[in-house]
Amino acid sequence: MKPLQVSPETAVKLAEKLKVPLEHLMHMPQHILMQKIAEIAKEEAANPPSSNDSGTSS
Repeated sequence: MKPLQVSPETAVKLAEKLKVPLEHLMHMPQHILMQKIAEIAKEEAANPPSSNDSGTSS
C-alpha cells in the first residue's frame, strides 16, 4: 500500500484533527481515512464553532 497523496500541510492538519500520529495517518487505508473525515464533518455540522475566526470584527 502506498502512502496517501496529500500535501504535507494537509497531512499535518488531518493528523491533528483526527488525533493520530502523522506516521499512522500516512499509512492509513484511504477508505478508513475518508470514514473518519466524514464523522468529523458530521460532528462539526451538528456543533458549529461558537467563535467566528474569519478575522472580521462587527
